[in-house]
Amino acid sequence: MNYNIRGENIQVTEALREYVEKKISRLERYFDNLGHVEVHVTMRVLRGEGTIEVTIPMTGVILRAEETHDDMYAAIDLVVEKLERQMRKYKTKINRKQRHESGAKAMPNMEASSVAVADEEDDVQFDIVRTKRFNLKPMDSEEAIMQMELLGHNFFVFENSESNDVNVVYRRNDGRYGLIEPK
Repeated sequence: MNYNIRGENIQVTEALREYVEKKISRLERYFDNLGHVEVHVTMRVLRGEGTIEVTIPMTGVILRAEETHDDMYAAIDLVVEKLERQMRKYKTKINRKQRHESGAKAMPNMEASSVAVADEEDDVQFDIVRTKRFNLKPMDSEEAIMQMELLGHNFFVFENSESNDVNVVYRRNDGRYGLIEPK
């Protein structure tokens, strides 16, 4: 695994770096080809709380987890547990699909022999309980943020008046805003 570890408002000490690498290396058992797996880690401190964000882009899926705790080492432990749950769930899903398709080709970077048995918590069904349909009004991102705030939502879907693409604005955990637009 190749690690890209950076800090915002925190000095990434050698002890922190080693702890992150040691904990995240537990995920190696889920990967077939370790040479090209990139792990992007961002650590930040805001208002006395440490936040760690880990992103692992893979073929067909991006693993991402974020945890905040007043102790950075505890946040690291929590984020690794979250990533392990995601990997178990993903691998269980892949294996079910393979069994269902009766011998379909395995994912190239996933090792089938290391699949954990699915726990009850990993067997989550996603039920859509409501569907909304609405017309997209052309507007700029600032107007979309105002609409989102007026509605009291965390995100808002709109048609960008400049590009005519469907975009999404959302409120980030740090209180600022993000914009999602297609390529």
